[in-house]
Amino acid sequence: MARGKKKIPKINGSSSADISFILLLFFLLTTSMGSDSGLARQLPPAVPPDQQDVSIDINRRNMLRVNVNNRGQILANGEVVDLNGLREKVAEFVLNENDRSDLAERVVESFPLVGAQKVTKNHVISLTNTVDTRYSDYILVQNELTKAYMQIRDQQSRKLFGLSFKDASLQQQEVLIDMYPQKISEANPREFGSKKK
Repeated sequence: MARGKKKIPKINGSSSADISFILLLFFLLTTSMGSDSGLARQLPPAVPPDQQDVSIDINRRNMLRVNVNNRGQILANGEVVDLNGLREKVAEFVLNENDRSDLAERVVESFPLVGAQKVTKNHVISLTNTVDTRYSDYILVQNELTKAYMQIRDQQSRKLFGLSFKDASLQQQEVLIDMYPQKISEANPREFGSKKK
């Protein structure tokens, strides 16, 4: 008796492709992706090539030097401060309400809605860190600097408009941002203790 080969039915590949596609869609729609986190900063415009070597001369008085070292210590103009102390130091420096000669210089500027005001137009906060500073410490300092500016704007908004910064109109907020712009200069990390060649 002769036996014939059994025919094995082939699997329909088109339906498995459909199932794979449906599974892919299901996982894409149901899984959550990690949200990006970081600092909301607007980079300055690119410098034209013919102006690359232009240096900016900043009066020492108008610069607050903030350094974060590898131990997580924050130094503001050489003085060790904690995060809350940093916020107070920045507010004192940027506002300079008593016209102190050791803080940022105040000049009279005219602004829409509020007229002539004395502000520290040329102030800069120079933020530096060591190469081995922890990223988390650096971000905490960045956040604290941002909070300091928000606190300054809120305080001045209440003083000038009788409203908190978030309750002020868009035009009022723009005036306050123009009066107290966030000027943070981030320098390259420094390596302390290394020998100079």
